[in-house]
Amino acid sequence: MAHVRFLFRPLAAATALSAGLALLTGCGDGTSSGKSDGEKAGKSSGPVVVATSSWEAALAKAAGAKNVTSIVPASIKHAPDYDLKPSDLTAVAGADYVLYASFEPFAGRIKDAAGSKAKVVEVNLDNTPAATKAEVTKLGKEFGTEQAAAQWNAKFTAEWDSLAKQVKATWPGGKAPAVAAQMFTTWAAKLAGAKVVGTYGPEAVTPAQLSSLSAKKPKFVLENENMSTGTVLPGSGAKQLNIVNYPGADLDLLGVYRKAAGQMEKAFSTS
Repeated sequence: MAHVRFLFRPLAAATALSAGLALLTGCGDGTSSGKSDGEKAGKSSGPVVVATSSWEAALAKAAGAKNVTSIVPASIKHAPDYDLKPSDLTAVAGADYVLYASFEPFAGRIKDAAGSKAKVVEVNLDNTPAATKAEVTKLGKEFGTEQAAAQWNAKFTAEWDSLAKQVKATWPGGKAPAVAAQMFTTWAAKLAGAKVVGTYGPEAVTPAQLSSLSAKKPKFVLENENMSTGTVLPGSGAKQLNIVNYPGADLDLLGVYRKAAGQMEKAFSTS
């Protein structure tokens, strides 16, 4: 994790910076809708947080941050492919906190643009429950919003348990379905209580992997929508579900889990 010196600003300065960020990044690309109602009304509290993608931004929001902006529009399927604009780097320079993931190719430019006025925090992007709650807890400590982070984590645990119960109730024939999962969608298999017979990725499936995975006869394939290259196991008869890892423009991380659960419920109940 890369850190630079963190400088606190008065509330009025944070408000001005937040308004500036809205002008710089809210040009109809969906990123501005992730802001709180208070921020939209010109009222802000707490630090200004600029995140590279909606995933980091959603974690910040879950941790209790109010002034959160995502650089990469939520409409971009694969965030690391996004080309930074000068205005994006300007927004980073005006932040109190900058959140990024190490695998993002523009991470170096983001850290350089942050200068000495922001604290740069590397975030672990992983939708498994343990990783998600750990990141929310970590960010809550950074922002001084530990209580809000703990409340969200409790809500998340209850939501996960409820969704898992709903999905398991739709198992075909009452038995855990056999699935092949892209390495970044194994969390969805866990949510479903499915039997993972094989994993693949992040690279495209090779002919040898295709043969090996098909031989294990998975009934479903949990593909990563954000990295998808098409049908994973053509001719295998397995039903493919494209699981999304990144939250939408509303920065609702729980929505990612609800959507995946809904997809699997529908697929399982009709098989």
